[in-house]
Amino acid sequence: MQVSQIQNLKVAVVGGGYAGASAALALLQLGADVHVYEQAPELGEVGAGIGLRPPTVEVLRKWGVFEEFEKVSAPSEAIEVYQANGELIARDPWPGINEYAQVNHCRMVHRGDVIETLLRLLPAERVHIGHKMVAVTDNGDSATVKFENGVEVAADLVLGADGIRSSVRNQIFGEVQPVFSHTIAMRAVISADDAYGLVENDNFRVYVGQNGTTVYFLPLRHRNQVSFDITAPSDDTAWAPEVTHEYIADLLEGFDERLQKIGQELDIAKMTNRGVFDIDKQPNWHTDSVALVGDAAHAMLHHQGQGANSAMQDAAWLAEAIQEGSDLKDALRIYQEKRKPITDVLQDISRKPFDIGDSFPETTSFAKGAGVE
Repeated sequence: MQVSQIQNLKVAVVGGGYAGASAALALLQLGADVHVYEQAPELGEVGAGIGLRPPTVEVLRKWGVFEEFEKVSAPSEAIEVYQANGELIARDPWPGINEYAQVNHCRMVHRGDVIETLLRLLPAERVHIGHKMVAVTDNGDSATVKFENGVEVAADLVLGADGIRSSVRNQIFGEVQPVFSHTIAMRAVISADDAYGLVENDNFRVYVGQNGTTVYFLPLRHRNQVSFDITAPSDDTAWAPEVTHEYIADLLEGFDERLQKIGQELDIAKMTNRGVFDIDKQPNWHTDSVALVGDAAHAMLHHQGQGANSAMQDAAWLAEAIQEGSDLKDALRIYQEKRKPITDVLQDISRKPFDIGDSFPETTSFAKGAGVE
């Protein structure tokens, strides 16, 4: 699209998480008129730790904001996989770490710090909290969004960045039911001082149990914290299952004694517990005036650590497509045509049993394809 076309492009982003905030930042840098609408009444720290992968770090460099994320993260050189009892199975460098002009370490960071940093980089007047969408209408060459508070917004492009249960997707493309993986994830953030000496470096650790339980141990040393995740088989379909210390003790039987001690000392009230869901691959992500990004388009299971990374990389691919396309309709076609095959593969991989090779796939070429070499 020509610069003048982009500058006249009015975009309404529904959702202020990874996908929405990243898309807003990328499109604002192109000169588009972008506003973000987030349903939460206030923005606060939520979730646990994630790893920003080398291709995502390269995207941040392209956007000129890497230094802001460097302040709230720590560099990790490798992935370490252990038997439940602590015996090392493999230690491999992060895929893509040395594939750029400079070393792009995977950055260990708290989810809340990522979203807070993204939103802080946006002009305050372009972020609207307390806006819960109740209806979206596709008018062909434009779309209209209505919010519970009575606000109504018309835009050339509405971006559905509202997560796995996306109202934008369900209203425009048809109802999509999340698929239960028969897995539960229990997450907590603890002090590194309470990790019994397990924080030896900034590398991400995975402990694999024979009973199907996996422990993800993600140091957040810049915070002096650890993100501690227990993922296990479960038939509890609740979005937020209740857990007990007895349940955790059963899951961690046979694991390194230090991990068992951490499990017994977790503050249950402060944990984030959820059933693990994804969605089937969707046939279409866009009309001429509505498009999906992030989990709304391709929610995937978490063990490969690609959810946030895929959402942020969606923004880079979308911005690239808008520059490449002859008009908005063409740009959205290019975005889906180039981006969807990549996330289709990642969704397939995420449904496989844990495997270090599949769970941390090489994505460097994906970032290069989005113009971030």
